[in-house]
Amino acid sequence: MDAKTYGRLRTVADELPIEPPVWAIEIDDAGITLMRSPGKRHELITLRLRRQLDAQLLATHAGVVAHSGPEIESPAIQRMRRPDLLVLPESALDEDDAYVDPADVLMVAEIVSRSNPDNDYEDKARDYPAMGIPVYVIIDPRKGTAAVLTDPGPGAEGFRYRSRHDYVFGDTMTAGAWVIDTGQFPTYESP
Repeated sequence: MDAKTYGRLRTVADELPIEPPVWAIEIDDAGITLMRSPGKRHELITLRLRRQLDAQLLATHAGVVAHSGPEIESPAIQRMRRPDLLVLPESALDEDDAYVDPADVLMVAEIVSRSNPDNDYEDKARDYPAMGIPVYVIIDPRKGTAAVLTDPGPGAEGFRYRSRHDYVFGDTMTAGAWVIDTGQFPTYESP
């Protein structure tokens, strides 16, 4: 998509109401996507992940927070994404801009939805490295698995993560400077 088309889509996205069941708006090469509110287990995993990261950030990374909420926008590649969780300097949230600059983001995490797993495994795995985000964590409660993607850089098909480490729930994984206990995450089918 060209910059002019992206600009028109951004104008439309800014005018769309965010009311339940719409939770967020994203823009990619397919256009505008309205995201539905995530389910309870999805949100539970996000909460548990944030708590793990918060404890580590408070101890070792003053001024850096784990947060769910803001969209990341990269006009350079005509993308706007709303990750389930991101790690960034708290100061990046205290700016006039409505969207987070991807240069401020240290890590993003996505909890794979039941309805649209390709968005996390393919679309965002293409967009986040192109935005320069150094660490991408994918947690998949459908399968009880997780992956950490790092080392964004050029590849045969454009910018990609050049390193991937896979885990199953119960493993402890390293994601950038942080350690995540996946044993705290339920699957969608957990009793």
